[in-house]
Amino acid sequence: RPHPHACQSSRMSLADLPPFLFAVAVLIAVHEWGHYRMARACGVKVLRFSIGFGHVLWRRIGRDGTEFTLSALPLGGYVRMLDERDGPVPVQQRDQAFGQRPLRQRAAIVAAG
Repeated sequence: RPHPHACQSSRMSLADLPPFLFAVAVLIAVHEWGHYRMARACGVKVLRFSIGFGHVLWRRIGRDGTEFTLSALPLGGYVRMLDERDGPVPVQQRDQAFGQRPLRQRAAIVAAG
C-alpha cells in the first residue's frame, strides 16, 4: 500500500522561497562571521562584512571602521580585509594587512568560515 503522501508533488512553491532564502542567508552570515571574527582575532583590519550581492539595502559603520552591509541578493557574502593585493596599504596600517600575517594566521582566517 503506497504512503498517503506519495503522490504529492515534491516541487517547491513560491511560498517556499522566502524561508529558503532566509535559511541560506543565515548560513552565509554564520560562515562569513567566522572569517570576520578570526581576522579580527589575528589583528587583521576588516574593511567590509557583506551579506549578499548587488544593490546595498542596509549599511552601518562599526566602531572599528568596518562597513557592514546587507545587499539585495542574499546568495553569498564576503569579508574584505586590508590587503596589499587590493592596492597600496598605508605604512601605519601595514601590520594590520592580511598578507603581513604569518601563514598559520592566514590559514586560520580562511578556514574559519
